[in-house]
Amino acid sequence: MYKRLLLIVNLVLMTLVGGSQSRLVSTIPFLQVTGGVIVIQAQLPPFPDTLQFIFDTGSSGISLDSSTVKYLGLQAAYTGQLIRGVGGIREVPMLQNKSLKIGQLHADSLNFYVNDYTVLTSIYGIRIDGVIGYALLSRFIVQVDYEKQQMNWYTPGPFVYPRNGHLLQPQINKLPAYRVHIKDMKADSTTMMLDIGAGLNLLFSNRYLAKSGVLDSTRNYWTTSGEGIGGQIDLRLTVLPKFRIGPYRFKKIPITLFEDPYNATNFPIWSGLIGNALLRRFNIVLNYPNKEIHIRPNRYYYEPFDYSYTGMELYLINNHIEVGFVAPSSPAALAGIEVGDQILAINKVIAGNLDDYKAELNHAKRKMTLLYKRANKIETVEVNVIRIK
Repeated sequence: MYKRLLLIVNLVLMTLVGGSQSRLVSTIPFLQVTGGVIVIQAQLPPFPDTLQFIFDTGSSGISLDSSTVKYLGLQAAYTGQLIRGVGGIREVPMLQNKSLKIGQLHADSLNFYVNDYTVLTSIYGIRIDGVIGYALLSRFIVQVDYEKQQMNWYTPGPFVYPRNGHLLQPQINKLPAYRVHIKDMKADSTTMMLDIGAGLNLLFSNRYLAKSGVLDSTRNYWTTSGEGIGGQIDLRLTVLPKFRIGPYRFKKIPITLFEDPYNATNFPIWSGLIGNALLRRFNIVLNYPNKEIHIRPNRYYYEPFDYSYTGMELYLINNHIEVGFVAPSSPAALAGIEVGDQILAINKVIAGNLDDYKAELNHAKRKMTLLYKRANKIETVEVNVIRIK
């Protein structure tokens, strides 16, 4: 009788706290590429191949690269599914009712949309087979430790968050959005999407900036380039005086501005997005089932921001690292660098990978020696790396 009463009491207590405790199901390492973007490995049963996915809170679904689908011999079908992103809107085919294995985690009944991610492979210099977003993240609690470069996946349920952090209660309608504070804005606060898949600090549309008056007319801007669904897009860089998320404050943050004709930033509901170059300064717990996100400063919190600027963008093209963009009147343009130049060395970094070269360029107010190949002729040139301000 006593044991039966105790069992009933335990069941009542479990109901009061919201069910059974969350349970760890998988611990995996992850790789970080340009801008701190996270890449994890997974498998698509029954295929044994190890695939590489971008971990992306800025994606409402889950997807596979079209060439990966072809390699695996799968057949995708058009169902009227549209995807929207920076650079365009596109109808994409779907692979329905598939499974995914991440370490010890097995997830079934997933519908993958199929898209061409050749550009992501070029940007990050490693093979990108897909993107993992809300369709999978909504089923688990995910703990991201940037210091250990490790990720824990838990089942939903009561979860004990780490100490000395801050619990955000964002709006989560497939994409997480949270109200933040910005210096020099007419309205003190604004809502922004939390986008771990974006390798930048903050992104705003020109339309939002024109309406909000967030930046004064004397601001300096520097031209650069990015890639979206529709191809290459023009971007501008500048510096925002102050920014606050929860109790955490940042000063003089490099930010990115762009034309947003397809409204990927969801204006006027949101003002833009917070990318992983800023979010990686926290260890994060994504608890979508409970509509919570916990952030705790890590050892990268006080790391200086990157203010360097050359006006050129590097890509991995046909297994060569090439210049894919040169801004007019930029330091790279003034040095004579051209689109298509193959980079062979930067300073003492010879035959490096894409991230090695990009890291070498991230030193403001220095001269860089570039060894490059053009029309089968090898040349050397010095490029000034200036500081945006």
